[in-house]
Amino acid sequence: MEENLTQNKQRFLSLCGDIHRNGIQELLTWLEGSDFFTAPASRAGHGSYTGGLLAHSLHVYDHLTRILKAYPEIPCSQESAAICALFHDLCKVNFYTTERRNRKDANGRWESYDAYKIDEQFRFGGHGSKSMYLVQRFLPLTPEEATAINCHMGAFDNEHVGGSYVQFPLAWALHAADEAATFLTEGEV
Repeated sequence: MEENLTQNKQRFLSLCGDIHRNGIQELLTWLEGSDFFTAPASRAGHGSYTGGLLAHSLHVYDHLTRILKAYPEIPCSQESAAICALFHDLCKVNFYTTERRNRKDANGRWESYDAYKIDEQFRFGGHGSKSMYLVQRFLPLTPEEATAINCHMGAFDNEHVGGSYVQFPLAWALHAADEAATFLTEGEV
C-alpha cells in the first residue's frame, strides 16, 4: 500500500529534528539529493513501492520506540533511537531502478508492467555494514549505534550476531523492530 509521501517525508524530517549531532544537516542534504524519499524498501517484497524505504524507516522507528518502552532496561536516548531506526537501511539508497517486464493478466493476456531491479551503484560489504558506513560518512556513531545498524539484519547478514546483542541490547531491539515492521506492519510473506 503506497503511503502519503509528503506526510511521511515531513514526519521523517521532524523526527530528524531530535538529532543534534554534527553532520546531520549534511546527511539530510545527501538524502535530498538521492532517491531515499522515493525508493522502494525491497525489490519485490515489503515496501516494494514508491516511498517504501521511507515508510519502512518510519515503521521501524515506531516499533523501536514501542520495544524500548517495553524494555526500560535497554538504555537508549531519543536521538539514538532516531538515528538507528531512520538510517538503518541507507544501503538501499540509489540501489534500485525500474525495468519493464511482461506477465499474464487475469484473462491470460500479456501485459507490460514496471518492476524494480537491483542496480547497486556503490558496493560495500553486507547490508548492515554498508548502512553503517554510509551513516558514519556524516554522523559520528556511538559503538552501540554502530553495532545496532551493522547487526540489524540478524543472522541473515552475520551468523555470529548473538554476542553483539548481549553486549549492546539496542542492536537486538533494532533487529526486532525491523522484523516487526517487515512482517507485522508491512506484511512480508
